[in-house]
Amino acid sequence: MTDDHSALDRRTLFKATLGAATVAVVGTELAGTAASAAPVAPAADGFDFVIGCDEWGARPPSSPIQLSGNVTNKIIVHHMEFPNSTDYSLEHAKQLARDCQDLHMDTNGWADTGQHFTVSRGGYVLEGRHRSLETLEGGQQQVIAAHCPGENGNAIGIENEGTYFTETPPQALFDALTTLCVTVCRQYRLHAYDLFGHWDFRDTDCPGAAFYREFPQLRRAVQAGLGESAAGAPPRRWPDIWQFVGGPVVQLGQYLLIAGGARLTASGTFDQKTIKAVQKWQSQHGIPVDPDATFTTATWETLVPALAPGATGAAVTGAQTILAHKGCAVSATGSYDAATQTAVTAIQQLHGLPATGSLDVTTWCAVAGGTVRESLS
Repeated sequence: MTDDHSALDRRTLFKATLGAATVAVVGTELAGTAASAAPVAPAADGFDFVIGCDEWGARPPSSPIQLSGNVTNKIIVHHMEFPNSTDYSLEHAKQLARDCQDLHMDTNGWADTGQHFTVSRGGYVLEGRHRSLETLEGGQQQVIAAHCPGENGNAIGIENEGTYFTETPPQALFDALTTLCVTVCRQYRLHAYDLFGHWDFRDTDCPGAAFYREFPQLRRAVQAGLGESAAGAPPRRWPDIWQFVGGPVVQLGQYLLIAGGARLTASGTFDQKTIKAVQKWQSQHGIPVDPDATFTTATWETLVPALAPGATGAAVTGAQTILAHKGCAVSATGSYDAATQTAVTAIQQLHGLPATGSLDVTTWCAVAGGTVRESLS
């Protein structure tokens, strides 16, 4: 996983402190950790399946834990990018949590473990940052974490033991992660389509290409656990990127703005020119102008053009750039070639869309990292 040394986002700091504690926590990405554990029983409405900080022997935080004033609006799933251990014991899972906390506090300089929760390869779920379990039980606020700058006060961060560039997680981990996601969704009134990967908001290779390809399956499992159906999902749930995030999805947005006439550099950094370009686009297209330049659904859907093989231009380059980052064998040439058509077709097949090889608005959403209703069926 790529380390991302940036501070807490401005909005989180402005709104923080609804609860008892204050004091800023340094926001950043997670690096690695080794681990493994055992099966988790379905939780129903309980929380006993989560091993709390006291149970695994956590150190006290170096400063008080902050609570967010933001609305929790998503889950962000990570992999730890540590070895795929075959020790699935409870003791190994607890040691994993201790090792992770030591790394984050002593090497990264954070106040505590970066993520809210950790899932071991054996299927144990452990509390990460102190007070994460307490606030989950309350379902009103979340702890400000350090797993994804820009989203630390909006998203519940879940680290999964292992490295998943080419391998997929063991079934015990997948099942435990499903149980945890169902519980988080119930408590924070989220849905299966509110689940994203780390690289949907930052420049990182986390959660790994192989694991990411399992996300449609994970979302369907969470949806089943919630007793919901695809019919109740929106047609498209786009990644709601804003001025505090960065990476390939921001670069995609910049290429789309360039295709629409903006004068920008597609750097992946959400700079002032990008903020102004987003707000100008929103104003010109009758979309409410967001003070944080958030790519709202209406913003995305007016930006993305229908593209077919043979097309050229900045929008094609944007699609190719994010496809390549997520493991597809394409080059950012700006020309919609056979390799791009193959990659788009594969995305469509993964998400249950017609395999046309062309980019329509729904395929664009899947390419950008969003959830489409068809993938939940």
